[in-house]
Amino acid sequence: MKIWLDGGLQDTETARVSVFDHGLTVGDGIFETVKAAEGRPFALTRHLDRLARSARGLGLPEPDLDEVRRACAAVLDANPMPLGRLRITYTGGYGPLGSDRGEKGPTLVVAVGESARRPDSTAVITVPWTRNERGALTGLKTTSYAENVVALARAREQGASEALFANTVGRLCEGTGSNVFVVLDGEIHTPPVASGCLAGITRALAVEWTGAKETDLPLDVLDSAEEVFLTSTLRDVQGVHRVDSRELPGAPGPVTAKAMRLFDEQAGHDLDP
Repeated sequence: MKIWLDGGLQDTETARVSVFDHGLTVGDGIFETVKAAEGRPFALTRHLDRLARSARGLGLPEPDLDEVRRACAAVLDANPMPLGRLRITYTGGYGPLGSDRGEKGPTLVVAVGESARRPDSTAVITVPWTRNERGALTGLKTTSYAENVVALARAREQGASEALFANTVGRLCEGTGSNVFVVLDGEIHTPPVASGCLAGITRALAVEWTGAKETDLPLDVLDSAEEVFLTSTLRDVQGVHRVDSRELPGAPGPVTAKAMRLFDEQAGHDLDP
């Protein structure tokens, strides 16, 4: 396997990032995950735009997006696979053992791993921890992901593939790595970005293509929604057949199934929407 590290392709066996990299020591970094089918990335421009927004939000130097594009192309060319998870990581770089940043500039890593198409439906749980809709990192896709690791481990223990959070005022927010949609009276709704959720790339496309409404929703809407589905880079649109102990028979339901078809059709027409 080949990865891109600070300017060129390297073997994974010999590529090295300093143990003093700020991304490692204090989680000072951002990332994007991009779906790549047969070596072709999907929605790369949107992902790079969000990478730049996250860098600005974290106060990191503006990434060279032309270099990131070259790195993505080089890594995909060097590692052919049917379906890949392309990971772009951009950190504060070499720094002191504390929150202050160093002077040497950022680290850029681009790597790819094999993936598989997700099932049409999955199980999710809710967790007692909350998203902070007013935090310094709200809306940024950062490498400070330990909270998601803990919540996802809880989901796995309960036979689910995702954990859903409320925010600090008890409103439905998001999953550890996905956005959540609910169907109410036949209409699709998803929490607004103001809830504290990440402005997901797949979420934005699903809203655009399905006409979903951004609605402030209580967490307990999951107890009554006719259908629930998730969106993310590698899930695309995925139905939910269980929320905690509540079964949703026949998932994906008709509204979700239509959203899945619409997404597949639109994405098939344009790889960089």
